[in-house]
Parts: sequence; C-alpha cells; structure tokens
Amino acid sequence: MRHSPQEVGFYREAVILIIMYKLDEIINKVICGDCITVMKGIPDNSIDCCITSPPYWGLRDYGTAKWEGGDPTCDHKQYLGGHGEKSQKQLTSEGTQKYNYKDTCGKCGAKRIDSQLGLEKTPEEYVTKMVEVFREVKRVLKKEGTLWLNLGDSYAGSGCETNDYRTEASKSINKSDIMFCKKPPQQKIANIGLKPKDLVGIPWKVAFALQSDGWYLRQDIIWAKPNPMPESVTDRCTKSHEYIFLLAKSRSYYYDSEAIKEPNANPKRTNYQAGSRIFGKNNDRNDNDFSERTKDVIYDGRNKRSVWVVTTKPFSDAHFATFPKDLIKPMVLAGCPRGGIVLDPFMGAGTTGLVAKKLNRNYIGIELNPDYIKMAEKRINNTEKPLF
Repeated sequence: MRHSPQEVGFYREAVILIIMYKLDEIINKVICGDCITVMKGIPDNSIDCCITSPPYWGLRDYGTAKWEGGDPTCDHKQYLGGHGEKSQKQLTSEGTQKYNYKDTCGKCGAKRIDSQLGLEKTPEEYVTKMVEVFREVKRVLKKEGTLWLNLGDSYAGSGCETNDYRTEASKSINKSDIMFCKKPPQQKIANIGLKPKDLVGIPWKVAFALQSDGWYLRQDIIWAKPNPMPESVTDRCTKSHEYIFLLAKSRSYYYDSEAIKEPNANPKRTNYQAGSRIFGKNNDRNDNDFSERTKDVIYDGRNKRSVWVVTTKPFSDAHFATFPKDLIKPMVLAGCPRGGIVLDPFMGAGTTGLVAKKLNRNYIGIELNPDYIKMAEKRINNTEKPLF
C-alpha cells in the first residue's frame, strides 16, 4: 500500500516518539531534532538541571523550514544581504535565510513545514508552546532539579494580514517583512489585547504560565548588559537587560549558594549561614527530604545578588543569539552537582555544553538546525582555547 507524504510523516513521527534513549548514548552529545520529540525519549527523573534560552517570540527565523509540494525549482525565499566578511559568512548558514511566504508559497503553492518555535502568530500561542516544552523538561528533571530560563521581551508593532503584528525588535533587526503583505488596521492589533508600541511582556507571561503549570517560580534574575544593542528609539530608554528565571520542580531543590558567592563589600566581614547545599527556603526545609546536609559554617563572601552584570560577547560564526559564557557559569555551578547532567533543549551555538564540560559536568543538547550542531560541536571540542 502506498502512503501519502503526510501519512509517511505521521508514521515516522510515531516511531520517533516510542524510542527511548539510554543516557550513556546521548550524554555529551547534541541531538538533532524537535526538542519536544527528542525529550520524549529521555528517561524520567534523569537530568540534574536545565539551562536554556528558547527562540524569542517574533524575533528571527532560524531557517529550519522544509517545503512540500509545489515547484521543486522554486526558491520560496530570499537571503539577507550585507557588507563585509562577517555578512558573507552568515550568508552560508541556513539560519540566516528569511522566507517570503510563511505558510504557503504564493508562487508555486508549496506548503511550508516547520517545527521551530518563536514564529507563532500571537503571544498566547507562543506561551502555550513554551508550557508544552517545559512540561517535558519537568518530567525529565530529577526531583531536586532546577530550570534556568533566559527570555527577552519585544514590542508590538505593525504587522501582516496573516500575522496580526510583528515586533519592534524584528523590524529593527530584519529590516524587511517576513512575508509580502500589507499593514493591518490598528483594530486588528487591539483585538488581541495589544496596541502598537505596547511592551508585550513575553518573559513574565511565560513565567506565570509555568508557575500555573506546577513549577515553583523562585526568582527573577536581571541580566544587565553594559554593552546593549543600540536602538534608534527616542521615546523610551534603550533596552539593556533581559530576564533569567529560576524555577524548581519541587519545593526543595539543589542549589549551591557557596559555589557562586560574591566578595563582601567590606573584605573584613564574614557571613554566617546555617548551610545546606539543597534547599528551597531555610524555613521550608524538611530534613527528611534529602540526605546531603552540611554543618553550620562561617565563610567569607556574600550571597550572590539577583542583578548579574555580564557583557555580551562577539561571536565570529553565523549565529545571531549566543549566550555569554560568564552568564552560564553561575547557573551551572549553582544548579548542577559535579558529574551531573545539564540539559539545553535549544542548544544553538553550544555555550551551555561548553561551560558544563569545562566545569566537570555532563550535558545533553538538542538543536533543530544541523548547521548549528556542527558549530556547537566544534566549539565544545576545542580544548585549546581557554574558557574564562
């Protein structure tokens, strides 16, 4: 019996979903695929910590789409232009391509098939997808596991008929529309609760949705950027921060505060801590929850503050959104014990895996774009270059 392409795709997906990975086969590797599909094959309660930065909503297209049907010789798309050697290097990556048509090619009728996140038509669709992703993350985390989630925000702007609005950020970076289209009337934007120029509030929408889904929302950390991306706006401040949310699977969780303590403002001062490497709040602890306990200690330094000043770093390869290594380091040290496993479902250029490996932790990465996997593996396996 012959099956249609749609049926073949369904059966292929069904087979993928029942495959269970053995941890020793995927530790310290980057798996190519949709993050939800891949995570369904990872055993329950097997990961110590998740550190990740999903694609921001409405910001960019990472070029993972495939086209089915239509004219196989039609290009369906155009590439971003630019000047200089770096721009030419970026043109070689599929992650820099921008599609003329979002769902159906207007020239040949081909259908666009894409499982990447961030291109949802509304913030609500994006938030729903994030909840689905991190529900799977929660399943694979150990009881004492934590999630460190980095998300940036965006502004509502004028958009297209097939996508009620685009964001201010995507307009400034992409320079042109994702699709050939006309601007919609303002009331179309208002119908979904946002006016042009409104701050969308994506990070907090996601954080509160995860809280409602059972996660413990423990803290919002501010990533302060001394060297933010320049903006041409004149009616608000230039954005120079992003959010990192610390979420926990359980009320008590692994968190090594001593590993990331800061120097005291007064170097002669010492702090007293009734210590535990695994805790929620001291008053929340139940001594029967976990066996690893430490005695009360006197130590130099202060508890790390919730504003982290970390500069963004240039990255020479063709990837637009790269974690600074100094931003990941405290998350790995505080959130994962030595020899534990750090998961990044949106591995990108591989910074999470790179830092985990250098700090004697294991990692599992998931990435949809094969170009980025090659990039990540090259960085992680480069032992000659110092990390910090």
